[in-house]
Amino acid sequence: MSLIDRLTDAVFAAVRWLILAMIVVGAFNALARYATRFTGISFASNAALDIQWYMFAMVFLLGAAHALKHGVHVRVDVGYARLSGRGRAWVDLIGTVLLAVPFCVMVLVTSWPAVRNSWGIREGSPDPGGLPRYPIKVVLLLGFALLLLQAVAHIRRQVKVLRGPRGGEET
Repeated sequence: MSLIDRLTDAVFAAVRWLILAMIVVGAFNALARYATRFTGISFASNAALDIQWYMFAMVFLLGAAHALKHGVHVRVDVGYARLSGRGRAWVDLIGTVLLAVPFCVMVLVTSWPAVRNSWGIREGSPDPGGLPRYPIKVVLLLGFALLLLQAVAHIRRQVKVLRGPRGGEET
């Protein structure tokens, strides 16, 4: 297993706990809104709503590399399943080189100024009692950098399949 694969797995090992935390916070937020209707006392907070949103962003952005590594990302499966191992390797290689890598690079390049600006002004939530926004914006860069690294590992894996013996196709 490559260093990139180990990094992806380590990040996801931490991120998967965020899913549970996100569910707990989401349930609290829903119950707090429900309780407010009956008690007249507001238990909801903008910080709790922000943290739920932040956790969702972290799960989505930091989990994308794991999804690519394990082939559980969204894929248009028209004909893909019928292809041989080499055919799937070609589709994956071309898709990764022509779509995933350029998209990751584009997001990293275009997001950097916004993230830098957010840190420069210590951007906060527009809602009273909300959380600062600038720390979560770094996750955008981290997520796409990790996805780009995993795309490189994926490319290497597909090239290995294509260079392998034709009789012993890998899937």
